Amino acid sequence: MQLKKRLQIKIPEMRDRVSRLLRVAYDTKVSEVTIGQVFGGMRGVKGLVSDISSVHPIEGIRLRGLTIPEILDTLPVSNGSEIPLVGGLYFLLLTGDIPTLDEALEIEQEWNKRSQIPDYLIDLLKSMPKDTAPMTLFSQAILSLQAESQFMKMYLEGMRKEDYWEPMLEDSLNLTAKLPSIAAIIYSLKHNHGEIVKPHSELDWGANFARMMKVKDIKYEEFSRLYFIIHSDHELGNVSAHATHLVGSSLSDIYLSASAGMNGLSGPLHGRANQESLRWLLEIYDKFGKLPSKQEVIDHTWETLNSGQVIPGYGHAVLRKTDPRFLALLQFGKKHIKGDEIFDLARLVYKVVPEVLKDQGKAKNPWPNVDAISGSLQMHYGVDDCDRFGVCGFYTVLFGVSRILGVSSNLVWARAIGQPIERPKSLTTSALEELAC
Repeated sequence: MQLKKRLQIKIPEMRDRVSRLLRVAYDTKVSEVTIGQVFGGMRGVKGLVSDISSVHPIEGIRLRGLTIPEILDTLPVSNGSEIPLVGGLYFLLLTGDIPTLDEALEIEQEWNKRSQIPDYLIDLLKSMPKDTAPMTLFSQAILSLQAESQFMKMYLEGMRKEDYWEPMLEDSLNLTAKLPSIAAIIYSLKHNHGEIVKPHSELDWGANFARMMKVKDIKYEEFSRLYFIIHSDHELGNVSAHATHLVGSSLSDIYLSASAGMNGLSGPLHGRANQESLRWLLEIYDKFGKLPSKQEVIDHTWETLNSGQVIPGYGHAVLRKTDPRFLALLQFGKKHIKGDEIFDLARLVYKVVPEVLKDQGKAKNPWPNVDAISGSLQMHYGVDDCDRFGVCGFYTVLFGVSRILGVSSNLVWARAIGQPIERPKSLTTSALEELAC
């Protein structure tokens, strides 16, 4: 496999690079932590390392140094497709190299070979109460695969620390191969009365997901590729990425680690933002019973703010302009979606909300992030966030499917360069009060 051969070249080089850096600059200070940061969730503390992605306040997310527009323009596209192959993205995340079409297709073929879902996983999901949240099912499904971990098997048999990355790579390929099927099965149990569609060996990762979801519009294949690519990683400090890294630092395998990360992703302050953004759009639409006017959206926005609430999907901890991921989805929708009033409402809100937030003067960043629009596109293609039991959260599962591409890549490299267990030190409030005096 070209992916593994490429990593076998790059990993020794990176190990030497890290060793040299630690040797000459072990005590060099990166940042000073304030008491405000200690009590404020460690916001802005520079204490993690990841070469997979970074977030620039103006350019947005960079995946291996490439912006979202560069990713979409550079990664290989299969014949007749508009959006690059997700397999090409995974090759890029792991190696840092732009893959050839053959290298991207090799990843897709590996995923197809590893995509079979064991019967016990399906039985587990079917046995859960009907009102179980989608993210609970997703986390449990990932965790149930842990018995198949190659890393734990080889670790118990005994292997060199330098070789830890190889079974971690195998586990990561096995898990990511199954994610589209797991998500589609969860959706089927919630929406399609349990009718399960198996993956097709001739389709790529994104197209297979669309087929298993039983979405009739062929453009959903392209949208799925786009969605999974742009949500794949977002630095190492966000809750889902950091939780995965933290658990993985104890040498837990990808199944234990990713399940922990997905539990973090399901929180309202993290991965459920897309759900909240769509809920707010539907609230506006239901209030007026039609696509509202610009002034009506302005008035409703002020009503939301004056009631002490925030506008879901607007503002970002790092970005200081419109999220390029938002713009990628907006451009896709403008090209392929006509006459959908919820999507049109999302476009109208984009024209209104930033100006209102500027007038209010409280938001550091009045611009939208990707959550402000992603739900309206999923809804257009008939993929609902809430099921027939009134339980919501499936969009967060889709977020998780994508995000595991990034966190698994980070864990492969954590094993490759021998990152230690994460163990920061806590202080008492009294100790901090003494420092403040």
